[in-house]
Amino acid sequence: MKSTPQHLLESLSHIAPMDAGAMALFLDGAQQQIVKRDDYLLQEGHRCHYIWFIETGACRAFYDNGKKETNTSFYFENTFLTNLSSLRNNVSSEYNIQAMEATTLWRWHKDELSRLYGISPGIVVFGRQWLEHLLITQETHNDWLKKNNPEERYQSILAHHPELIQRVSLTQLSSYLGISRETLSRIRRRLQ
Repeated sequence: MKSTPQHLLESLSHIAPMDAGAMALFLDGAQQQIVKRDDYLLQEGHRCHYIWFIETGACRAFYDNGKKETNTSFYFENTFLTNLSSLRNNVSSEYNIQAMEATTLWRWHKDELSRLYGISPGIVVFGRQWLEHLLITQETHNDWLKKNNPEERYQSILAHHPELIQRVSLTQLSSYLGISRETLSRIRRRLQ
């Protein structure tokens, strides 16, 4: 088995316990990837071929219509990410995934994952549970956007995701919240 960071092993176990054999197979199928700030993992119009795990660093997912970027997700250490629709359906991505900092990742190619699913029921269970976790996270985020006004969203970030305040620019954070940077500045002043 490759030299693997402890937090990757813990994150895998948190999603779904795997026996030692399945864990070794899964980790042996991974490749380490190191990217610089602003490097793209995936660009709009390209097909996604990987699932990534962030060992260190941060990434963001965003749409870019040429005039404005709309950030939809931020990913930090100990997080898996992918564009599931592009990966699964072999279609072009409608959004970008980009490193916000120098980032070290582990990645699994979709062909390697298919091979692993064919030889290990433990990895199949892990994949299903990871997918369920991903869908619940997306559903929770969508509900959060719909149910809360901008000030409530910002307060929620302060309480539950302070890393966003520390590591994401105000412009990126405001687009994630669905408001202008000026509105975010007003909310911040009001809450200080």
